[in-house]
Amino acid sequence: MRHYDELEKAARYIEATLAPHGYSVGRQEFFFDDNAVRNIDVVIEPRADISDPEVIVVGAHYDSVVGSPGANDNGSGVAAVIELARLLRDRAGTGSKRIRLVLFVNEEPPYFKTEDMGSLHYARALAERKERVVAMYSLETIGFYSSASGSQRYPAPFNLIFPDRGDFVAFVSTPYARALVWETIRSFRSHTRFPSIGGVAPDIVPGIDWSDHWSFEQFGFPAMMVTDTAPFRYPHYHQASDTPDKVDSKKLARVVKGMERVIRDLVQ
Repeated sequence: MRHYDELEKAARYIEATLAPHGYSVGRQEFFFDDNAVRNIDVVIEPRADISDPEVIVVGAHYDSVVGSPGANDNGSGVAAVIELARLLRDRAGTGSKRIRLVLFVNEEPPYFKTEDMGSLHYARALAERKERVVAMYSLETIGFYSSASGSQRYPAPFNLIFPDRGDFVAFVSTPYARALVWETIRSFRSHTRFPSIGGVAPDIVPGIDWSDHWSFEQFGFPAMMVTDTAPFRYPHYHQASDTPDKVDSKKLARVVKGMERVIRDLVQ
């Protein structure tokens, strides 16, 4: 919001990139300090005979923290959602569930966990419409990987359990979404040869709820984060040096392909 024109350019880019795939691009607009901001979504509807479908939400925030261009946090997540929209277009009218692909505004501080957080607006609207959300995936900072020893850190006590190389993608949430986390890990590993870890922990553990999945849990929706673990690995986290050259595009693409297969499993 401190660079409103740039935020608006990002929103317009997202809309222009999604539209050629045949989507009707939706806006959920609200106002902050007299400026209009918006969440952006596209929807893949299920078979016509399903009148009240279960819903899968896949989202990422398109704002960056003050002082950072945000290539990994969270340009990587935004790129993933846009690519999933392209890859999953063929599911329109054929699956068992509605898929909502969303780009959220205002995830970063000072909006995080406040009424001005974009994903909180979106989750509330789904709850008010009584949409039956059975899975929400927040794609959060998913583009940095390292095989160097000591490249991965964890909040205690996970440092005693998991490897010290940051070469994996992580699937995490609070215990509320335990079943979703385990089913996602099972599906991802059955299709995709890419290192992964996962688990649940209470929200007192730093990092567990540091993304847009927090908003959905407030309304009782099972929600989880897919991440490279951000500050526990990425040396450029929230820095001016979070630039595109730090993102491993090949490994990011492999993670996105794995998530495509997870979603296809859920909607078949």
